[in-house]
Amino acid sequence: MRIGSGFDVHAFGPGDSIVLGGVRIPHTRGIVAHSDGDVVLHALCDAMLGAAGLGDIGMHFPDTDPMWKGADSRRFVDAVLEMLSVRKLRVGNADITLLAQSPKVSPYRLEIRRSLAQMLKVGENQVNIKATTTEHLGFIGRNEGLAAQAIVLLEPAPQKIE
Repeated sequence: MRIGSGFDVHAFGPGDSIVLGGVRIPHTRGIVAHSDGDVVLHALCDAMLGAAGLGDIGMHFPDTDPMWKGADSRRFVDAVLEMLSVRKLRVGNADITLLAQSPKVSPYRLEIRRSLAQMLKVGENQVNIKATTTEHLGFIGRNEGLAAQAIVLLEPAPQKIE
């Protein structure tokens, strides 16, 4: 078994929605980012890459590459899962914390969890999503942006019998 952690942060900017865990959520602001700015998926990718000893998301999907401009972050997850598969690893479980003053995640928690489980090809009971505020402290508390932290356990993938 291998454990990895990931962290991502983005500022709010113009827009009327944000994407968290592959789920579009209405909001009074958008995200400033090269890709879609999905902090949940970015932190998740960093955690998976870290657990596998494969660096970080910026090494594989640099924000200087026009190929990733406006990219759906689910593409990053798919690519990282392929890297894990080549190494005969799979996700055992993922625990993700969103740090945001807004939006409130509770109405979307189940949808995000289902989205993550489907992407990771695991059961919903292997994915946990929780949220917290910073009690109005710092840039998150001033509602200038949001962040996510992810912890992932990787385990050996079962070998196919032919």
